Amino acid sequence: MTKIAFRPMRLEDLPLMHEWLGRPHIASWWDGLPTLDEVIADYRPVISEDGPHKCYFAVADGEPIGFIQSYVPALAHAEGWWLDEHDTGVRGIDQFLCDSESLGKGLGTAMVSAFIDYLFEDPAVTRIQTDPSPENARAIRCYEKAGFHATGVIETLDGRALLMYCDRPSRRVIR
Repeated sequence: MTKIAFRPMRLEDLPLMHEWLGRPHIASWWDGLPTLDEVIADYRPVISEDGPHKCYFAVADGEPIGFIQSYVPALAHAEGWWLDEHDTGVRGIDQFLCDSESLGKGLGTAMVSAFIDYLFEDPAVTRIQTDPSPENARAIRCYEKAGFHATGVIETLDGRALLMYCDRPSRRVIR
């Protein structure tokens, strides 16, 4: 399979990000289609500074194949997120593949696996979490194949989610 790399998202990527968010296979799992101004307002602060929330484009063969972000859940308390998480070594991730034709072919698992490896290069990262919709069987299977295990359904600010973890010492890959 093609090697997947991650490059930081740039301001000039925001129109493409907006277009991607409008694609049906993405919009159905995210909060609907924001305007371009809303995308700029949401992402400009996190791509313009070197903070704990990082946004990337996943790239294969020189072309963007998707979006992926990491954040520190323990630092999201002020926004009402992850109030029970206090370990600043935990990273949360969210992502999507940009083309619906790529779904179901292992590319999402490859992207998530490569990003897990990338995040665990930092010895301070203790665990990685994600929270797909419990109805998103395709995403759940992708995460399981990349080494995540489910801990249960939780309520988030965005609604019900399946909380899943990938721990550094117990990571395994299911093929």
